[in-house]
Amino acid sequence: MDRNSGQKRAVHHLYPPVEPFDQSHLDVGDGHIIYYEQSGNPNGVPVIIVHGGPGGGCSPAMRRYFNPKIYRIVLFDQRGCGRSRPHASIVANTTWHLVSDMERIRTEINVDDWIVFGGSWGATLSLLYAQRHPEHAKCLVLRGVFLMRQSELDWFYGGGAGQFWPEPWKAFSNLIPQEERGDLITAFQKRLFSGDWQTEVTSAKAWAKWENALASINSNGVGGETSAEYARAFSRLENHYFYNKGFLDNDNQILSNMNRIQHIPGYIVQGRYDMICPPRSAFDLAESWPRSELRIIRDAGHALSEPGISEELVQIMDDLARA
Repeated sequence: MDRNSGQKRAVHHLYPPVEPFDQSHLDVGDGHIIYYEQSGNPNGVPVIIVHGGPGGGCSPAMRRYFNPKIYRIVLFDQRGCGRSRPHASIVANTTWHLVSDMERIRTEINVDDWIVFGGSWGATLSLLYAQRHPEHAKCLVLRGVFLMRQSELDWFYGGGAGQFWPEPWKAFSNLIPQEERGDLITAFQKRLFSGDWQTEVTSAKAWAKWENALASINSNGVGGETSAEYARAFSRLENHYFYNKGFLDNDNQILSNMNRIQHIPGYIVQGRYDMICPPRSAFDLAESWPRSELRIIRDAGHALSEPGISEELVQIMDDLARA
């Protein structure tokens, strides 16, 4: 049943901001230096936060979902974004590089296993990490599920979401000539990697604005402005991954490999009105994962910051802390 449906229950608020006790850069090879940080209790329950995008980067606000007295909170910026370097680079930047980077961080900080907490693309990467390294994932907490299927890409870049948001869709798609609009991912790929700075930035801002416009249930359809540097990294990386179908072997790879993590408990938090990652993917995932709990948040879209989603995630982490 949908959450936020009128029952009285304890309200779980975000924790006050905490400062990291460790901020490091890890050379993972291939010319990439990965930023990671640790905060909270150095001897606490380890949890790694896997940010979205690809290309979104982590933020200090992500620390606030965990009781800092209980959890050892690990954040990192995936290749090419945030404080990792080189910025906006797609060289040696695939899903499997990122899975390997997560393992490198785990061994670097001397953790045997950890809770894996990810949203949107972060949920995708969390699932793939767990399927590759099931012995090191003690629990998955996922939000706004994205399974890197063609149907999901078609929904967001093929006009499905545009049926609900025709105004921002028109602004987004009209940047591309009519004859190329049948495949917007490829059309933007040409422009985001054109080698012309202004073309790349203009395309990047349009790409990021379309996604930002649909993130919240309270959106007015205006995506807001982002810096050229952030937009270029976010959009180039996201497009690179989507153009290459997430570097997966087949369209249903995640669901077809769920047998590898059947023993791992999981929690799936999904906004009922998520326009970026519709609830069908969360439902399909839960159907293939008996040890998971699907919690649909009635009055919520996609964003981590949606009040109902934030509250549910904090409650889950508080409950796990008491388990």
